[in-house]
Amino acid sequence: MPKSKGKSNSDKRAADTALPVADEAPTSTEPLTSVPPNGDKHPPRLPAGFSLDAPKLPKEIEERAMRSGDYPYDDRLKRKDYEKQLRILQIELVKLQKHNLKTGGRLLALYEGRDGSGKGSCIKAFNQHMNPRNTRTVALTKPTETERGQLYFQRYAVHLPTAGEIVLFDRSWYNRAGVERVMGFCTERQLATFLREAPEFEGLLVRDGIKLFKFYLTIGREMQLQRFYERRHDPLKQWKLSDIDIASLTKYDDYTVAEVEMFRFTHTVIAPWTIVRANDQRRARLETIRHVLLGVDYEGRDLSAIGVPDPSIIFAPE
Repeated sequence: MPKSKGKSNSDKRAADTALPVADEAPTSTEPLTSVPPNGDKHPPRLPAGFSLDAPKLPKEIEERAMRSGDYPYDDRLKRKDYEKQLRILQIELVKLQKHNLKTGGRLLALYEGRDGSGKGSCIKAFNQHMNPRNTRTVALTKPTETERGQLYFQRYAVHLPTAGEIVLFDRSWYNRAGVERVMGFCTERQLATFLREAPEFEGLLVRDGIKLFKFYLTIGREMQLQRFYERRHDPLKQWKLSDIDIASLTKYDDYTVAEVEMFRFTHTVIAPWTIVRANDQRRARLETIRHVLLGVDYEGRDLSAIGVPDPSIIFAPE
């Protein structure tokens, strides 16, 4: 998969703040503190005039949202074009599922990324016409007291696909490298241990025959603010806006630091990451589906129908 043509300023700053993980895990048990890349311990302020409860979204945010984060397109993909492409790709997904059942294959896709980046909508587009008996979505809540006493990967392992299944994780074990790290829910020792052990765990899965895809959806700062604002004011979307989402409003740069560090340690040959720019959710949905279809050689695959990936939207970490 082609690499990104460039990095945003926040990505460049983050690359210089990577936390080294030694052979031995750090002994500190103090909660992590989330420090922005510029070293300022005070969280960055929200743009002037922005409030989730304001009667109107500031015009400047609305105008900059689509192009924020160096997004390459000015407008969303037209609905007619999107629906036409989606139908073609979903027909291919049905072929893939049929082949997976026939061969006893196991397919696992992790959807990670920024809060508000559209992970759930990508999963919904993927499994919309799939047989629910053989395709599952896993979206775990916070761990119980019992689960907190288990091996970290244990509560995720019980949801791994069996023969003939496709499993889609709406957030996964990478909560530790993202939300838990930034919000101070894990210790430095736990983080270092995770970054060392995640590639080993995923290596076990892949060598055992599981086909693993890891997607990281990213959106620009203004687009994230716009989506949070829409969730606050749309009665049908308010359930999507959690306390963690609200707390993350001032931690955009902190998440950049975390994602760069996560890629550094867990983007491996056997289990690589795929970054998806998701300011336009329609393009993100199409590209994540296309990536899976191109990554599995299934019976009846029509490469001309699947098409080619858009390297400005989907690419490997640098």
